[in-house]
Amino acid sequence: MSVMTGVRGRPGIARARLVAALCLGLICATLTGCGEGGSPHAAASSEPPGTFASSPTASPSPPEPTPSASDAPTTEADDPVTESAQDEPATDEASDASALWGKAYSGTADISVDIHDYCNADGSRRLADSQTYSLASTLNLSRPRTGGDETEDNPFSLLFAAGDPSQAGAVSLWSSAVSTTSGQDLAGNPRDPQLLLTYWDVSWSDGELDARLTDPHTHEAVALNLLNWPSPVVACRSDLGQLPGGYPHALASGTTFAGQLDGSTASLTAEGSSTDSLIQFRFEFEGTAS
Repeated sequence: MSVMTGVRGRPGIARARLVAALCLGLICATLTGCGEGGSPHAAASSEPPGTFASSPTASPSPPEPTPSASDAPTTEADDPVTESAQDEPATDEASDASALWGKAYSGTADISVDIHDYCNADGSRRLADSQTYSLASTLNLSRPRTGGDETEDNPFSLLFAAGDPSQAGAVSLWSSAVSTTSGQDLAGNPRDPQLLLTYWDVSWSDGELDARLTDPHTHEAVALNLLNWPSPVVACRSDLGQLPGGYPHALASGTTFAGQLDGSTASLTAEGSSTDSLIQFRFEFEGTAS
């Protein structure tokens, strides 16, 4: 009874102790909030920007734009430099060859022709005749032809003609031509009616021409590389005469046309055979630019 009475008799002391305990708790809480375990807002406000950017929550956002921003200019800058480096040699070569565009050469071609047939008693191939000719000839060079959405992949387009087309021994060489076709394919889909046909693979460097017939286009029935030669009315019966006007024989793949060619003169040799293997020929052309 005396103890209880003593406590009740001093209410002011109890309240003072309670207030002191509450104040002490608030002070500790405040000090604790200012330490490492403080609230995120307090820590963020006291940290410098660099420290904040390196925190785990902020790190994903800066790296994402950084690579894309740096990569884009690098790619755009590298591509033009690479393309220009690759294009410069091609441009120089094309510029050299373009100096020959529009050039026309005239002169003479000395042509030798060997004719074969299968008129032996056992049906084997034999040499039936040989002839030589000297024919007025022309060589024309022009810009590579374009047909549809394709352009001839040669330094220039080449056209050579020896003699009149109906003359025996006459030769024509075309590096390319543009043919007109149907405006629709077999399925009925629209297409460009202009079809580019490339016959020769032509290279030219430092005044040296090297050309090879790669596709006579006989499958398309547009054979333009020809040697004209009369054919007998009946095979193996020369006594029955020859067909009038001669007969154009398509030249076979592998025929060559090569030699010296510059802006003033042409000294070229051609050699090859017909697709039916009945004719072999060779000619030498000497011409000057007009």
